[in-house]
Amino acid sequence: MTPCSEIATGKVNVLMTAGDCSVTVLPERGGKIASIRIAGSELLQSPLAPYADRTQSMAFDQSDASGWDECLPSVAACSVETTGGTASIPDHGDLWRVAWTTQKSEEFAVSMRGECFSLPLVLERTIHLLETRHEGLKRWLMNLDYKVMNIGSEPVPWSWAAHPLFAVEAGDRIVLPRSVEKLRIEGSGGGRLGKAGDSTNWPIATLANGARADLSVAQPPESAIGDKLFAGPQGASENWCTLERPKAGFRIKVSFDSAATPYLGLWICYGGWPDRAGVKQNCVAMEPATAPVDSLATTGEWSRVLVPGESFSWPMVVEIQSISERNGHA
Repeated sequence: MTPCSEIATGKVNVLMTAGDCSVTVLPERGGKIASIRIAGSELLQSPLAPYADRTQSMAFDQSDASGWDECLPSVAACSVETTGGTASIPDHGDLWRVAWTTQKSEEFAVSMRGECFSLPLVLERTIHLLETRHEGLKRWLMNLDYKVMNIGSEPVPWSWAAHPLFAVEAGDRIVLPRSVEKLRIEGSGGGRLGKAGDSTNWPIATLANGARADLSVAQPPESAIGDKLFAGPQGASENWCTLERPKAGFRIKVSFDSAATPYLGLWICYGGWPDRAGVKQNCVAMEPATAPVDSLATTGEWSRVLVPGESFSWPMVVEIQSISERNGHA
């Protein structure tokens, strides 16, 4: 593992490599996983704007809105009542706004720590990177281990979601376990799938205008689609989601511990966000989560609280496999 310089700011960042895979992490930018590259091919959404300092209140669309961030203690901006008073949590949480500290840096592993400001929570994340072969094809494993801790003196609520924005092109396909037949709508641009709280069939959905659409197939950016959906709670055999990218030559599979993080968020964006003028996202985010909603203020059987000094740990795995090597392209 070697340090690298972020050209725009001069910040020292971390570059992990394993064979043909390189992963760039930016401690000063909220511990952001800024890049996952396989032999020169970038797998994450590129920045919509240059990296710049963040404030505690700015909207997520005012930032670079790229790569992979961690959302804690909420995805949506909200206010929650705690025994210590009212906590105001900003858009996409605290952690993408603050500098993280690097706790351990080894050849194939890095551990970092980020501290929230809206609630007394700390998140530790360790990434292990490995290149292997499976059935004659190259594959790369990112094993992530998380731990959240309450460092305050009062009980605090919390929710977490990973936020990896994987780049896509038209024709790529999202694959979910066969048992998943319906998804909860958190939001849908223009109301095309319905309103928040409704459900939609998967993969063939009936749109609000009566038309049918295959939600599993990525559309071109001019389609201006932006949908946030949730699956779950998932069972032990339903703890995965795959993004098939045949033209790029990769299959990306996200796996999670359904006992610890039983929900899966899907952000499907093909030129449909941000709402303002300018560059748009073109990505699919496969987001293991502790809740089937974006707002910590929306409570239910999924709601979680940590008492002072308590911690909670969980894993996540990203498996990237070459699917073109048999043809001599990888």
